[in-house]
Amino acid sequence: MIEELRIRDLGVIADATLPLHPGLNVLTGETGAGKTMVVTALGLLLGTRADPGVVRAGATAAVVDGLLRVRPGAESGRLATEAGGELDEDGLLLSRSVPADGRARAWVGGRPVPVSVLGAVTEQEVTVHGQSDQLRLRSTTHQRELLDAFAGPEHLVLLDGYRVAWATRRRLREELQVLEAQSRERAQEAQMLRLALGEYDRVAPRDGEDDELREEWERLAHADELQRAAVEALEAVAGDDEGTTPGAQGLLAAARAALAAVREHDPAAAELADRVAELSYLTTDLGTDLAGYASGVDADPSRLADVDARRADLAPLLRSHGDLASAETWATRSRSRLDELEDDGLPQRLREQVRAADSALEDLADRVHASRAAAADRLGGQVTTELAQLALGRARLTVDVSRTEAGPDGADDVTFLLAAHSGAEPRPLARSASGGELSRVMLAVEVVTTAEQPVGTYVFDEVDSGVGGEAAVEIGRRLGRLADGGQVVVVTHLPQVAAFADSHLVVRKADDGTGTVSDVRAVVGEDRVVEVARMLAGLGSSGTAAAHARELLGTAAQMRADGREAGGGGVAAVRGASGGAADGTVGTGGTAGGSPSRGTRRRGGPSARQPEVRAPA
Repeated sequence: MIEELRIRDLGVIADATLPLHPGLNVLTGETGAGKTMVVTALGLLLGTRADPGVVRAGATAAVVDGLLRVRPGAESGRLATEAGGELDEDGLLLSRSVPADGRARAWVGGRPVPVSVLGAVTEQEVTVHGQSDQLRLRSTTHQRELLDAFAGPEHLVLLDGYRVAWATRRRLREELQVLEAQSRERAQEAQMLRLALGEYDRVAPRDGEDDELREEWERLAHADELQRAAVEALEAVAGDDEGTTPGAQGLLAAARAALAAVREHDPAAAELADRVAELSYLTTDLGTDLAGYASGVDADPSRLADVDARRADLAPLLRSHGDLASAETWATRSRSRLDELEDDGLPQRLREQVRAADSALEDLADRVHASRAAAADRLGGQVTTELAQLALGRARLTVDVSRTEAGPDGADDVTFLLAAHSGAEPRPLARSASGGELSRVMLAVEVVTTAEQPVGTYVFDEVDSGVGGEAAVEIGRRLGRLADGGQVVVVTHLPQVAAFADSHLVVRKADDGTGTVSDVRAVVGEDRVVEVARMLAGLGSSGTAAAHARELLGTAAQMRADGREAGGGGVAAVRGASGGAADGTVGTGGTAGGSPSRGTRRRGGPSARQPEVRAPA
């Protein structure tokens, strides 16, 4: 429930604070005074799109603050806490800032949050209905959505299951269509893979084989150079075969002998002799190794040709894949893909899956249809009962649910049909209802569906458009009844509706010399009589209009008191009455500008005489 709303620099409103109370809060004022800005402010707290054009001329930003009383354990409180907001004993503080030039910002419980979080919190507690909802009510799509919401949580779970089945069938059908459309391309792809894998299998590469072949090719291609270098190195180490050129071994032997003759005379000489001896051993081993290497170098032209041929076989794979490990990975994936392409049973399996999905979807469509049909009977009956309380006692609303081709939201066409009087044939609401009738049908639908999904605050923006006289009185009484035990905020131009208010707020405009400025104030007592008189006759100071205003306020108070004595009140009472109170028991509550007066118990159905409300002369 909203306890307070403060608006600054929004449209024609410079700074206004609206105290909102439990029960029916009515907002009135002359055309252009700024009533729409109040609804706009509530919309901003609900996370609607921020238009910089609503910022008051000369101001830097429009700011809307709200104090929301959160019900214990409510989802809104959980969302606010998760966002970092603080809930205190005064309630939950909400704020939205719309700069004239820049990005809008939002706060929940003193914590800056994305606008979407603000909307998620407030939509749990507040629902706004405006004249645009009347246009939406003409839409069969919206009518289907209303019926689905009214049908209850079990129906919505069933509908979600249908939507999942619909998406599954659509995916399978698309896969089958692609498979069948690409049959030629698949055959060509399979042929290319077979050829490529055949070449791979012919080559049959081993991991690391390319490196081994490269090393072997280097040896074979340079065998003469390698052998010549080994022989020259061997001569340098061991000397030539004729003994004419001493090698390192001979020189080291001479050095070793010279040092051996004097080693006993000096330890340093002995150490050098040992080192020379060690080098002599090493050169001997080196000479042996060089001799072995020189004799082992194989200049085999046939083997070189074989290596060249094998490297040529591997070259395409290396060019395509970079290395043999990547080529092997490609071959593994390609074999799997080829198995898939050569699987003649895949199309058949997909067709079987599509048939199974068709069957499952049809079964779910039947169940959704049956659930909708049952809910349609309840909704039509309850709305018809509500219409009887809104001066449409002979009107009947029928919700037609007819089978059609399956779609993402079921296999039904849902149409609201209205018979405005006893002799009329039911016709689609979009073509049969006048503006006033549509207003009352919308209110009746809202009352019924609200009983199924209650929230804390309901806001109605001139839903009484096109209505007057007795119908206006009944709308006021119905809104009052809806407000018992909850909170309803109504923007209206009808005195018959305003008379039922528990709290009456008036938007007044004035010219401060720089432009139009509006403020909002609560009216009680004689001030309220003046406002209702203005709404009745346009003359708040007229004695005749004031007398009629007092009569209207007294009658409304009496009707609400009678409704309380009859046991009505709040959403629960609306739910009970909508469930089929054939006698049309009136159940309302609240006060109309003071403490409720107690009166006799009054019962009356569509044909019962209502208290007379006379217009001013």
